[in-house]
Amino acid sequence: MIFNFTLLSTDSTSLIAVKFIDEQQKEFIVKTNLKINPNRWNADKQRPENIYLKIYKRLNAKLDAVKIVVSNYLEDVASKQRKFSLNILTRLIKKSCILNDSSFVKGSLLEATDNFIKSRLHLISVNTHRRYKVFFRMLKRFEGFQQKHLMLKEVDSNFVKDFINFGNLESYSSSTIYRTIYFVRTVLNFLEKRGIRTFVYELELPKIKKYNRVISLTEDELIRIQETAVPPPLKAAKDWLVISCYTGQRVSDFMNFNLDMMEILDGKPCLSFTQQKTQKTILLPLHPTAIHVMSDNGNNFPAKLSAQKYNEQIKEIARLAGINSLIKVRTRSGFRSTEKLIQKWEAITSHIGRRSFASNFYGKIPTPLLMQATGHSTELMFQRYISNTDTERTRSLGAYLDEVYKNKFSVS
Repeated sequence: MIFNFTLLSTDSTSLIAVKFIDEQQKEFIVKTNLKINPNRWNADKQRPENIYLKIYKRLNAKLDAVKIVVSNYLEDVASKQRKFSLNILTRLIKKSCILNDSSFVKGSLLEATDNFIKSRLHLISVNTHRRYKVFFRMLKRFEGFQQKHLMLKEVDSNFVKDFINFGNLESYSSSTIYRTIYFVRTVLNFLEKRGIRTFVYELELPKIKKYNRVISLTEDELIRIQETAVPPPLKAAKDWLVISCYTGQRVSDFMNFNLDMMEILDGKPCLSFTQQKTQKTILLPLHPTAIHVMSDNGNNFPAKLSAQKYNEQIKEIARLAGINSLIKVRTRSGFRSTEKLIQKWEAITSHIGRRSFASNFYGKIPTPLLMQATGHSTELMFQRYISNTDTERTRSLGAYLDEVYKNKFSVS
């Protein structure tokens, strides 16, 4: 017996029903209490068109629950050769439409994952918890895709293949797919340490060489920005942008710089502060350029801006400075991200100062000293901030190509 979802009307709101077709092509319809606008329904994928809108996210979770309970019932009927009962199935479907987000099947991956996240709450940051919940919801959607509860004993090499297939069909990026599988591996390792046997050793992923696409401002671009005259309302943002590129801090830290943080070490002005995200204490010598910006502000830091206003204004500053080379970025289209070419100023955000600091001084200053300034714990994490495009070598190559071209035609 096969089943799928069907809408019962074409009006502005329609009930969603489950349609069954048996071996004799006999059709059965079971109504649910779930509703949707037919224009928002994707008949091919059997779900709302956009499952990331808040209104449809919960609806899709309920549809996944219905799929699992129906699939389990039909499998039970077939394996135990029981008689198909429409009444039993109707009760099961109605019950599954009442979601209980805190209830998970015992011995399932979701139960283990939920327990793992709860056990780490006192150890992880808000952002890490948010990221864990993203992985968790993705695993729930995978259960709906598989139409069954995923038990721990089934999380093996086949899980990896099936999950990658699911991710590709849903157009998730390779990074999202792989990070979720790595998270599952973390959960299984957590269980192994507590004496629960798993197939964690089977969760192997092919190595994919990733290009580290880091958007940063070169030193030449920074000079152009410093030399660009901007309207008075943009001056504070311009000054903060320059300071951020020569201090390597996050907007949550540099926007709170003040004179009370100043210290003098061997005659050198330094900033002493605690990073908000990592809670690391940083003693940072100020770059002469940052000191020059302060002198232009009456030996003080610029006026404080909100992160949103700062992000908006530095784009306009970069545009005025002619930072318009074409770069490839991932941008959100609907509820998926795609790659496209845009002008560089459009991609500038508050984090560009941190990346520019790391990229511009990498190779010129010992990496451990740079990491001490940025607050990175490992060189692997620090390397993610480094642009691996050697622009100076690229310029030299371009000059040589031009020279070869000129010499060739001057001889002929």
